[in-house]
Amino acid sequence: MKALVLGGGGREHALVRALSHDSGVTDLHCAPGNPGTAELAANHVLDITDGAAVVGLASRLGAELVAIGPEAPLVAGVADALRARGIPVFGPDRAAARLEGSKAFAKEVMAAAGVPTAGAYVCETAAEAAEALRVFGPPYVVKDDGLAAGKGVVVTEDLAAAERHAAECGRVVIEEYLEGPEVSLFVLSDGANAVPLLPAQDFKRARDGDAGPNTGGMGAYTPLPWAPPGLVDEVMRTVVQPTIAEMARRGTPYQGLLYVGLALTAKGPRVVEFNARFGDPETQVVLDRLATPLGGLLQATDTGGLAGVTSLEWHPGAAVTVVVAAENYPGTPAKGDVISGVDTANAVEGAYVLHAGTARDSEGRLVTASGRVLNVVGTGPDLGTARDRAYTALSHIGLRGAHFRTDIALSAARRAR
Repeated sequence: MKALVLGGGGREHALVRALSHDSGVTDLHCAPGNPGTAELAANHVLDITDGAAVVGLASRLGAELVAIGPEAPLVAGVADALRARGIPVFGPDRAAARLEGSKAFAKEVMAAAGVPTAGAYVCETAAEAAEALRVFGPPYVVKDDGLAAGKGVVVTEDLAAAERHAAECGRVVIEEYLEGPEVSLFVLSDGANAVPLLPAQDFKRARDGDAGPNTGGMGAYTPLPWAPPGLVDEVMRTVVQPTIAEMARRGTPYQGLLYVGLALTAKGPRVVEFNARFGDPETQVVLDRLATPLGGLLQATDTGGLAGVTSLEWHPGAAVTVVVAAENYPGTPAKGDVISGVDTANAVEGAYVLHAGTARDSEGRLVTASGRVLNVVGTGPDLGTARDRAYTALSHIGLRGAHFRTDIALSAARRAR
């Protein structure tokens, strides 16, 4: 199989890495990629939101699978353009990707499907927002209705801050706060059939102890030793299958990856959000554990081939990833700073580095290119070992002004002992 991965972040490096380990993938490409993907695949300069340009490259390469990493190409309809040309694609069509592209649409679908989620109001004016905030009370949850790169949500006790975020966004979804630990569950769907991957947990806040501003994600781990028995089966029954059935009923079958963000409340699992693609950085740990070859699974979501897939194979043990962020992330991150120590970090037993926001400067040096710079992954027979290896590898990384959380998977590792 000839495969092309679209995107240039840590999630895409993880996808490329997993596909490179699939013996069925004989030719691997990435656009635009990064210095990390360049070690495993051929990188191509490309505007990945331009459907015609993506179709052109895929056609020239003879791609038998195009795996779309980030959300922007999905919402732009790149999967539609590829399917129209008969090129197998991993990712939902534009209409189905509205599950991520519009929080209001996702709430509408969940209501129609009877999916358990937080009560919510869609607000377009300051008066509507003020009334919704009054009804739900603190903590206030205000979500930008559109795409916001994982940073469009404000959860705060400060009413003025909630009102300010609503005013800045325009159209927002304001909902009741869901109390309980959050879980990410990835599900592969071919429009009718669905197969779950391992659940994971990520860390959205910038600083230890869940302090600081919301980010795109500062770390993740799997498995979840504290998760209740039967969680995945319950979510598949009450959330995933009804949602996929409702999307099919609307004439927009969901093909690709459905990301289910959950809060485990006292009343049971409740959906926090849907995304239309692999989450970042949870993908980095979930794909590390996957033993079933990835290429065929991704292709099967497009061809209706998941009917015969009843379960997946997983490597035993655990994986933990820690995000190394640039100075001032998630504000206006510093760019162009030299990164050192990646080769030494890669040499640590059971650890490796995925590139998330890197580039090469005019002198060929590895430098920062965006806020989340590196994902340092540690693996091992248990969470404690995986965590130790990740932080040992991270200790070799040199980057001016870098910051990272020191508590990724800490409580889970302690609980698992």
